[in-house]
Amino acid sequence: MKKSRRQSDTNHGERLSDSQNFITGKELIQRLIRLTNLDPNDTVIEIGTGKGHLTDALCRRCGHVCSVELDRKLYEGSKLKLAGYSNLTLIYGDFLKYSLPAKGDYKVFSNIPYCITTQIIKKLTAAPNPPKDIWLIMEKGAAKRFAGTGKETKQSLLLKVNWDMKILYHFRREDFHPMPSVDSVMVHFSRKSVPDLSKRDLEDFQRFIEHSLKYGICGRNGLLTKKQVSTALKQAGLPHAHEDGVTLYIQWLCLFRCRKQW
Repeated sequence: MKKSRRQSDTNHGERLSDSQNFITGKELIQRLIRLTNLDPNDTVIEIGTGKGHLTDALCRRCGHVCSVELDRKLYEGSKLKLAGYSNLTLIYGDFLKYSLPAKGDYKVFSNIPYCITTQIIKKLTAAPNPPKDIWLIMEKGAAKRFAGTGKETKQSLLLKVNWDMKILYHFRREDFHPMPSVDSVMVHFSRKSVPDLSKRDLEDFQRFIEHSLKYGICGRNGLLTKKQVSTALKQAGLPHAHEDGVTLYIQWLCLFRCRKQW
């Protein structure tokens, strides 16, 4: 399982052999797998086969595994190591150019390259047929931004319309080799069976968020007055917005809906 820390977003296709971090501990890998709802009926996509340790565990747990590896050396090594699995499709290529399934349920479990975290999450969550569940091992700071931990961001607010997100596991740096210079976590993205907003409302919600993050919810350039904000949150039984802006996703959703009605 690898991570590229020195690649830029424009050259992620180059060889990754000098910038990788692996998880190989069998006990830890099994602990991570047990935190999921993966079962023998599942089709799972893995982004980066690495040395095949996680791929091996996924093949033992799931019905079918499709693993996409960009590094030629790792791909060839894993092809030999995992040759005994009939439920594995091993692909040499760039995941960002890989075509996700057009139909049917599937899930994703991966130790991703941190340098393309945003591109990977966008590809998965914005797909016409997105995964049902996603488990990603990623840099802790990025995970907090996407999950809106501490303070909601534009990314977290837009994701939460369609996804529930939760940090399931905090790693020690010693869990990887070579040891990374940043903290890592495993995040679960669970697709909501019914989105909180329609596709049309989602576009309006994005504009509402962008304007409000730039100018504030209320005030001189805000889209709502202080009285409207207070009344809307009170009627919904929600806490008042903080002085530095609305901090909860449910508050943003409430005020957006009220804005559309007024």
